[in-house]
Amino acid sequence: MDHIIEPSPIKKSQNYDFAVIIPAYNEEATIHNIATRALDISSLVIVVDDGSIDNTINNIEDLPVILLKNEFNSGKAATLWKGIQAAREYDVEYIITLDGDGQHAPEDIPKLLSKVEEKPGHIIIGARLADKSVIPAKRYYANKIANFWLAWAAGYPISDSQSGFRVYPNALFDDLEMPTSKRDGFVFESEILIKAAQRDIKSTAVAIPAVYAENARPSHFRGVRDITLITLMVARSLISRGFYPQGLYRSCIKPMLFP
Repeated sequence: MDHIIEPSPIKKSQNYDFAVIIPAYNEEATIHNIATRALDISSLVIVVDDGSIDNTINNIEDLPVILLKNEFNSGKAATLWKGIQAAREYDVEYIITLDGDGQHAPEDIPKLLSKVEEKPGHIIIGARLADKSVIPAKRYYANKIANFWLAWAAGYPISDSQSGFRVYPNALFDDLEMPTSKRDGFVFESEILIKAAQRDIKSTAVAIPAVYAENARPSHFRGVRDITLITLMVARSLISRGFYPQGLYRSCIKPMLFP
């Protein structure tokens, strides 16, 4: 059952251009700071706690956010999906997701939204891979591998397929079905790029700093396991479309021939 706190300033009768969703699992060290900074950008901030066993919830109960809670740890996919469905109840035009561990600066939200004006209807991704020097090597190369496979399946180059800092058009989720099992936790954000491309919705990258807070907990992303699951998901997608040679040409070969 959900634990829901909805402060009086947030009313569904009001019009909001966008909502900010922050998935959180054992983020007691960083969540108050991130949520507070997000509230400086938007009055509609939704924190979805994924069954934390620390003080994550206690640390934000004083903030005017919408707080949803998974009774059990359900994984990032289910947590994001719950937040997305809650945001859609407010009839927002865009849905912004960012992590609660401090890797994403809420102050960069306007930078992503400014790209929306240039690329309306696109998914806007805060891309960190340009700042290679501060990213752990294993994480960097795992992301590059994922980028190759996902770009092939989506049919266009993708700069940072694993970044959870995104702006989604609300319309993308109309009649969209997504797997949300715990096993699909880090597959969700990859698969949604493929399904969006099949709806003629592409993503556009905006460069952001790669931030690794000293007090943040270790990443929940398990490189070998999660990249393997992502690769298997992509392989199933490619096999179902005869390996989609057009996608390989558009995402990899064409950019090399015509940079």
